[in-house]
Amino acid sequence: MSEHAVDVVVIGMGPGGEDVAERLAEAGLAVAGVEARLVGGECPYWGCVPSKMMIRAADLLAEGRRIPGMAGSSTVTPDWAPVARRIRAEATDNWDDTVAADRFTGKGGQLFRGYGRITAPGEVTVGGEVLRARRGIIIGTGTAPAIPPIPGLAGTPFWTNHEAIEAEQVPRSIVVLGGGAVGAELAQVFARFGARVTIVEALGQLLPLEEPESGALIAEVFGRDGISVHTGSRAERISHDGDDFTVRLADGDELTSERLLVATGRRTDLASLGAGAVGIDEQGRAVPVDAHMRAAPGVWALGDVVGKGAFTHISMYHAGIIVADILGEEHHPAEYHAVPRVTFTDPEVGSVGLTEASAREQGIAVRVGSYQIPRATRGWIHKAGNDGFIKLVEDAGRGVLVGATSAGPTGGEVLSMLTLAVHAAVPTQRLREMIYAYPTFHRAIEAALGDLS
Repeated sequence: MSEHAVDVVVIGMGPGGEDVAERLAEAGLAVAGVEARLVGGECPYWGCVPSKMMIRAADLLAEGRRIPGMAGSSTVTPDWAPVARRIRAEATDNWDDTVAADRFTGKGGQLFRGYGRITAPGEVTVGGEVLRARRGIIIGTGTAPAIPPIPGLAGTPFWTNHEAIEAEQVPRSIVVLGGGAVGAELAQVFARFGARVTIVEALGQLLPLEEPESGALIAEVFGRDGISVHTGSRAERISHDGDDFTVRLADGDELTSERLLVATGRRTDLASLGAGAVGIDEQGRAVPVDAHMRAAPGVWALGDVVGKGAFTHISMYHAGIIVADILGEEHHPAEYHAVPRVTFTDPEVGSVGLTEASAREQGIAVRVGSYQIPRATRGWIHKAGNDGFIKLVEDAGRGVLVGATSAGPTGGEVLSMLTLAVHAAVPTQRLREMIYAYPTFHRAIEAALGDLS
């Protein structure tokens, strides 16, 4: 075993881990980064970036098909080859992290390839290397796909998001287990490129973490796209005959498809990390941290593993707090009352803060206002593909928004104003006094404010 003394060890070089490691190295600290897969993590290789490239391509097909009746005629012929090529190019030539790794080491960091395990306070072991941290350890190990224990699933060639992103051909048919953001986004992509797609969601709606109206809207749109949706139904048994999958549902229905995509959530693995060596419960679903991202003396954690939202923007937010805390700089403690999230379906579903149901569960005196995008002037102008709505959730006692949903052609962009309103607790009366540009999608917020009751 060889030993290395450093100031900080960062376990997991995903977006947040990479950022915190580089910034601490730039500040003059001796930093060891530990990564078993690719520097940069899930987001640039199999997550946010390549999936949105796929979505962009699928949306172009949809827009082309909307030309008749508005701007002439059109014939759209899908071709997956340029999509696959573009994804491989973005992933730096077939999932190679040389550029990211060199950027970190170029700032003075030391990169250790392999699975890092905490073996004692201030000590991380990576294969035959022992890293001793003088100032601390940062946990940024992220999550992995959660594979449900469905009889017959193990050992079959099912897909996770990795195989879906790496696909060089569109399957003729695919069943998607899980109707959350990942499942919904990829289902729509493959359907628009010609696959026969079926979604199975065990809970009662698509996008189960969002407002019921969001799930209902996406289910309606998917129905028009030819995507079959089974909600409130779970997979009971799965088989694969060498060519096709058969998925038997609890209600007795049987689905067959060439491919099966499992998009049923993510999980942590704190036991393999050795979290117990620093007093962290290895059976927990997440690493508990305080508002400064401290998990234990000399230990910080960030990103998905903290359980505050599996988003790149959360891990980057955490990284800034940790850097300031380690360097002794003044910083604002973490807060999560205005976490924005976007499902990049068409229409996009952006949301921030609490849903109506979660606000009521917290005992808040709720007022709700909503407005349909097709009724707004910009929605009427947009016409084809103008599905969507604005929904506002107000704490009537304080007169501020505690949650909002912006679903529509640019739902994620319209969300920015609502995120600011929730984050800064801008009084709803003050929001009513604003001037809203006409004719824009965001002007529908003004109408939704008028509907608060």
